[in-house]
Amino acid sequence: MNISLNNYNAIVCGSTQGIGKACAMELATLGAEVILVARNENKLQQAIAELPAQNGQHHQYIVADFADPANVKNQVHTFLQQYTKTIHILINNTGGPAAGKVSEATEDQFLSAFNAHLICNHIMAMAVIPEMKTSGYGRIINIISTSVKAPLPNLGVSNTVRAAVANWSKTLANELGGFNITVNNVLPGATKTERLTGIISNNAAKTQSSEDAVAQKMIAEIPMKRFGEASEIANAVAFLASPAAAYINGTSIPVDGGKTGAF
Repeated sequence: MNISLNNYNAIVCGSTQGIGKACAMELATLGAEVILVARNENKLQQAIAELPAQNGQHHQYIVADFADPANVKNQVHTFLQQYTKTIHILINNTGGPAAGKVSEATEDQFLSAFNAHLICNHIMAMAVIPEMKTSGYGRIINIISTSVKAPLPNLGVSNTVRAAVANWSKTLANELGGFNITVNNVLPGATKTERLTGIISNNAAKTQSSEDAVAQKMIAEIPMKRFGEASEIANAVAFLASPAAAYINGTSIPVDGGKTGAF
């Protein structure tokens, strides 16, 4: 099975921490040259220094804020104008919207989440698809959420916007498959990241429980009886990015320890 990414180039969004950084590390380990995208340049520089470069890869970064789609479009366009290589792999990954009930969400919260997730994902994809078509190889992988399969409690805005991204992704997969470009979604379950810490803290405050009690209740609902590691999500992403996953297209794959029900 060929999972080598030697001579492939990848863009990984939201890649200075958590799942995004783990994805960048795994792709680089498999041989890809990685371009990180995030808003904090200091953290980008630190992350770049940690990426494996055993094949002489020249990893780079783009400073862009997904809260500002126009900024993302400008920064990515400027970078790609001077980048002389083809981007073969795009990992769309953005921090999730704040927790809260959908019945209490404001219009601005929906608009902000829609921009940061769907609009910026679309901007990123449109920037790299032409060269993917020319090269005859493309992998677009969106990190979303298991809420695509079943809405999660107290994540109203997130549930809504993630579903929109999943349907955008499936539509894109149908359009691009004939060019040997696959578009898939990875759906992390409860994974040990800063976002999970925030969700636990928010739920503890709302229920007047301890954070440990909230965490243990969540773990009890997972068949594997533990939270996931960011590296475990990255393993799934790396496989989908590889030549070995050439016939996997237009699907959403939960990586959640078995929690999401089948349907």
